[in-house]
Amino acid sequence: MQKIDIEQIPGGASPPPIRVGEATIEEAAIAQEMQYHPADSAGTAQLKAARALVVRELLRQRAAALGLSDAANGELDEADAAIAELLEQELDVPDPAEQDCRRFHAAHPERFSEPTRLRVRHVLLAAAPDDAAARDAGYRQGEKLLEELAAVPERFTEFAQRHSACPSKEQGGELGWLAPGQTVAELDRALQHLPEGLHERPLASRYGWHLVSIDERVEGRELPYERVAEHVRHSLREQATRRALRHYLLALEAEIGVEGVTLDDDAGRSLMQ
Repeated sequence: MQKIDIEQIPGGASPPPIRVGEATIEEAAIAQEMQYHPADSAGTAQLKAARALVVRELLRQRAAALGLSDAANGELDEADAAIAELLEQELDVPDPAEQDCRRFHAAHPERFSEPTRLRVRHVLLAAAPDDAAARDAGYRQGEKLLEELAAVPERFTEFAQRHSACPSKEQGGELGWLAPGQTVAELDRALQHLPEGLHERPLASRYGWHLVSIDERVEGRELPYERVAEHVRHSLREQATRRALRHYLLALEAEIGVEGVTLDDDAGRSLMQ
């Protein structure tokens, strides 16, 4: 049977049945699994969910074939335990050599550095992303407030308490020290490039417009290998585990047979998460 990605199915058409050996992955199970696979579209989430269930079923059937616990008929916890035992038994992932760890650290110093930290205050002028009128009005209000703040910067606390829709208004707009990834993604990206001081334009996010003051900026720095050796070793072992798991799953796919969907290069990612 030709394998078809769910995203490629024309609107209104039913997806082909998904089978792993003699077992069928039901549409209801895929729908329930989708909540664990957020994506830009329902089709992508559905495809990720289907692949995750196929991976689980491949492993469940292999564990059952080896007589590990009662993976064929057991409860979810029992099947999870059998799968964990299976992977422990059949995946051979050697520990990375010291020279490989040092080479990886030297090639990717940014991955093992202290992040840049920012001490930030903001005023949030709320506007829904799909409300064009509110966003336009919010931007114009933000420009006006920034003009006033540029002349009298000590009024920032007052403006946050009066105008901000963020709970931080009670602290005068203080967000404290932020490292990358600690605020909403679109604002986070913009903050990383800002110098200290009051930013001259409102910054957009899904929540509206932010008037931002960077009160202090501490640049990140590279850390010596000895400080991060365990982190480096863990990263390399995780990469090796992901590769071994992918090859193992593709071998099970060929041996057991999968119809209706194909595994991809990220096969097994949900297990590692």
